[in-house]
Amino acid sequence: MEHPIIFLNLLFEKLGLPIVHDFTHAHTFLEKILLPYVTYTWLIMISLVILVKLTVRRIELVPRGGQNVFEVVISAIEEFMVGVTGEEGRYLFPLIGTLAFFILISNYMGMIPGFFGPTANVNTTAACAIIVVVYTHVIGVKFHGLKYIKHFMGPIWWLSPLIFVVEVIGHIARILSLSIRLFGNIFGEELVLAILMVLAGLYLAPLPIMFLGLFTGGVQAFIFVLLSSMYFAGALEHAH
Repeated sequence: MEHPIIFLNLLFEKLGLPIVHDFTHAHTFLEKILLPYVTYTWLIMISLVILVKLTVRRIELVPRGGQNVFEVVISAIEEFMVGVTGEEGRYLFPLIGTLAFFILISNYMGMIPGFFGPTANVNTTAACAIIVVVYTHVIGVKFHGLKYIKHFMGPIWWLSPLIFVVEVIGHIARILSLSIRLFGNIFGEELVLAILMVLAGLYLAPLPIMFLGLFTGGVQAFIFVLLSSMYFAGALEHAH
């Protein structure tokens, strides 16, 4: 299958850097860090940092412009997360907010010709999922100490060994659930969009899929944030 034209890859090729399109063909460290999903992940992170710096450069008591937009969006995400986790989970907002912005922009970036959406690669979505699941257990140990193990034991002591195994498998499955759901939806959307552009023209034919992509991209970011908040809430609550 022919690889799409990605402008960062073209730039790196002009600079004489080694370019490969998938991990299986990347043998050196330089080739691995120049993979599209890695370079565009860095592009999104740098863009977010610059955007935030420009927005908060002049914080005003009465917000306006970019500050006003950011305050509305951030407050909405925070209140939604607190509604799921409770007040004791408010300190988790920086992680949830960062994931929300990163995933949303990643989902939309793939719709721009010449760009690549990092969430269309399972390595990116798996990395986000691993962060969420690992941090879930960090929260549990922080709030409950060694008693956190009760979350894996169940209410009936003689079934505890079996329930423990089931719970461990379930928590590992969370990584698959979060990563595969996000990757599958975004990759499928970009694949359909690319096929329509090749077969039916560059402009009018792909428009319905692009409008649908705007909707599904936002929904998938929302679902990831919702499930992450629910996992955090489960780690915060006391085992019965």
